[in-house]
Amino acid sequence: MEGDCLSCMKYLMFVFNFFIFLGGACLLGVGIWVIVDPTGFREIVAANPLLFTGAYIMLAMGAMLFLLGFLGCCGAVRENKCLLLFFFMFILLIFLAELSAAILAFIFRENLTREFFTKELKKHYQGNNETDVFSSTWNSVMITFGCCGVNGPEDFETAPRFRLLHSDDVVPEACCQRELQTRDGAFVSKEDCLMGKDMYQNRQGCYTVILNSFETYVYLAGALAIGVLAIEVLGAGICLQFETIVA
Repeated sequence: MEGDCLSCMKYLMFVFNFFIFLGGACLLGVGIWVIVDPTGFREIVAANPLLFTGAYIMLAMGAMLFLLGFLGCCGAVRENKCLLLFFFMFILLIFLAELSAAILAFIFRENLTREFFTKELKKHYQGNNETDVFSSTWNSVMITFGCCGVNGPEDFETAPRFRLLHSDDVVPEACCQRELQTRDGAFVSKEDCLMGKDMYQNRQGCYTVILNSFETYVYLAGALAIGVLAIEVLGAGICLQFETIVA
């Protein structure tokens, strides 16, 4: 009977840790992609300290889960008490890190509001100045997502730095429609766009466009986070039971 229980616990430990291993590999892959991606996300992340920190936290969490899953699988297969104890301590550390990340996300939630982005855009945006990281990042966002400003082209009517540097233009070039929404894409009609003709401008605000684009992924990420936490808690419980049996 005891042998059957031990065998059952061993396989349960292996299965749970295999899922943690896969989850860590996915997080690690996404983190690396966000940091090195050449299509504009690297610039966006680098320009925002909060996103920059978040990307590296994701990378670190992915690496930790990857290692955690590997150690858990080895500990379960070899019935090694030392590895299982290390696995349990690792789960505790990750749980505390996730709790800290959730608290930080709650504290800095104001930094992700429409009003915050609108204020920052109007205050710092300089137009087609590619030497300015903030402006270059916004240009990448507007071109990539085919949007204009935070709320729409009207944001630039009251943007003092943009108006000072580009008094003759109603909107920046990044708001103009292109045949292909990339930096190298040809403008549909750049002159008409800069003069303020609506049909040649991207009229939607970037806040709404990006929110709609990532809404599904946000819910998926939330569900994944809950699933990972549940697996960690179950894994910790199984680990304690398994340690008791092995001992």
